[in-house]
Amino acid sequence: MQAIRSTLTHGWIQVLFGGLILFYALNNVYQATGNPNFVPSLLVLGAFLVPVVLVLWVYEHPLPERIPPSAVAWNFLWGGALGVIVAGMLEYDTYRTLGFLPLLAVGLIEEAAKLIAPLVFFLRWRYRSEMAGLLFGLASGMGFAALETLGYAFTALIASRGNVELAEFVLLVRGFLSPAGHAAWTALVTATLWRERVHHGHAGLTRATLGAYLLAVALHTLWDTFQIKSSVTRVDWLSIEVLSALVALSSVTLLARRYREARRQAVAAASAMSGSQRNGSPS
Repeated sequence: MQAIRSTLTHGWIQVLFGGLILFYALNNVYQATGNPNFVPSLLVLGAFLVPVVLVLWVYEHPLPERIPPSAVAWNFLWGGALGVIVAGMLEYDTYRTLGFLPLLAVGLIEEAAKLIAPLVFFLRWRYRSEMAGLLFGLASGMGFAALETLGYAFTALIASRGNVELAEFVLLVRGFLSPAGHAAWTALVTATLWRERVHHGHAGLTRATLGAYLLAVALHTLWDTFQIKSSVTRVDWLSIEVLSALVALSSVTLLARRYREARRQAVAAASAMSGSQRNGSPS
């Protein structure tokens, strides 16, 4: 019982269950009244719930340095918004032909656009741990994913002439998959960038950083390719879905590895600081 009470005190748990309850209540009120004024609230809440919960979950774990909530919120809001704006402007012509090269361009553009806000903190170099880099990239990627999901849900609502159930299905699927997409890809790059600067200097621009960015682009491109193929053809539909699942699993695995490494470095840094304080304290 004590463990349950302790778990329920976490902000991410409260936001998750509170958000689910609010979404359920809004949906029931809409179904009962048919009032379209509730639809925007449903879309916004559904699009932002999972991204906010994931960022909170990482933030509430012990960090190697004090990072104010405002810094995380700044990356989430500005990172997501600037990423969507810049990517949308640069991608305008790439969607005219759905071949491999346009999709590769989309991956290059979006993975770069999501780095704008984290790079501001990187250049200031106030927060220097790998965990800080991972957290800022995760927040920016999740902000981007939330706004993108909101756009897809709204498009589904309009295309279906007001089918709210279809829009909610889009929110469910994209919300469930968001940690395996934009969050994982951006966090992979930023965590590597911060780690390389700490270990090697050179502003973090090493082969490992470039490799992480190209890997994120490759995963992004593969994901988009499989999703488009699954939507425009029924040939080998199951195989395409299996390949999409493998891309998602690979992305989550890479994110988990970066997170575990950042946690190990945080623990090592805390132990070193504690040891230095003990050695420097008067006997």
